[in-house]
Amino acid sequence: MTWHGEALVGFDLETTGTDPQEARIVTAAVVRVRAGEPEERAFWLADPGVRIPEQASAIHGISSERAAAEGRPAREVADEIAGALTGHWERGVPVVAYNAAFDLTLLTAELRRHGLPSLSERLGGRPIGPVIDPYTIDRAVDRYRKGKRTLEAVCAEYGVVLDAAHDATSDAVAAVRVARAVAERHPSVAALAPDLLHERQVRWYEEWAVDFQAFLRRKGNADAVVDTSWPMKVLAPATG
Repeated sequence: MTWHGEALVGFDLETTGTDPQEARIVTAAVVRVRAGEPEERAFWLADPGVRIPEQASAIHGISSERAAAEGRPAREVADEIAGALTGHWERGVPVVAYNAAFDLTLLTAELRRHGLPSLSERLGGRPIGPVIDPYTIDRAVDRYRKGKRTLEAVCAEYGVVLDAAHDATSDAVAAVRVARAVAERHPSVAALAPDLLHERQVRWYEEWAVDFQAFLRRKGNADAVVDTSWPMKVLAPATG
């Protein structure tokens, strides 16, 4: 059986902002999915320790007041999420995250912020993975399709039901369903073993980043730099 017919783990974060190195975790979900349906799920609501901007609250529905009253300490939440993900990797289960470079970079930044072991350190020093990112895969295998590549748009493209956009659990489950749908439409993706698919995504993401950087520079942003690393961006040096 190919990877898309096996159990997969969906992962999603809802956050305080769009910069993965500065934003904080507000909610998170890690959901084991088999045959398209959740069978194990973990959900976290964090007190991020900073105010949640109104524009972020408008997206995911969590206010600063609710997070402070009901959320758990950010350090504990980040530690538990990292433990859940690495536990699945240790058991050989791929983690699916839509736009993985955002979520995994943000989690990595949170771990460093709180003085916690990194994902790689929890795996005995080996690289993380396998990671399956439907965003990166779809962009590579259907490069010239017009339209947005948001999770909502790609769910519509592949006929995947998204129960509640920007709910961490719903987004995590939808990411797995989209990954399966992409594999079903593109047998060349389904045929790759998870480790090889991970490696292929590293290359696909780099190719996209190089092209996008060139595009930005042609448009007049001569100093544009697009990080080519995947599934995590390079963290800026710690300050303070």
